[in-house]
Amino acid sequence: MAGMLKKWIILLLIAIAAFVLGRLAVRAFLNLLLGGTLFGGNFL
Repeated sequence: MAGMLKKWIILLLIAIAAFVLGRLAVRAFLNLLLGGTLFGGNFL
């Protein structure tokens, strides 16, 4: 039972990390397309 819970916690952490990295990657990609600073810039 404890092993199952540990597996779910690890999966959850990986999912959160993937989501955050995905958001950053999308933002960096849009930044390259549109020009501007990584945080904000003339896009926002």
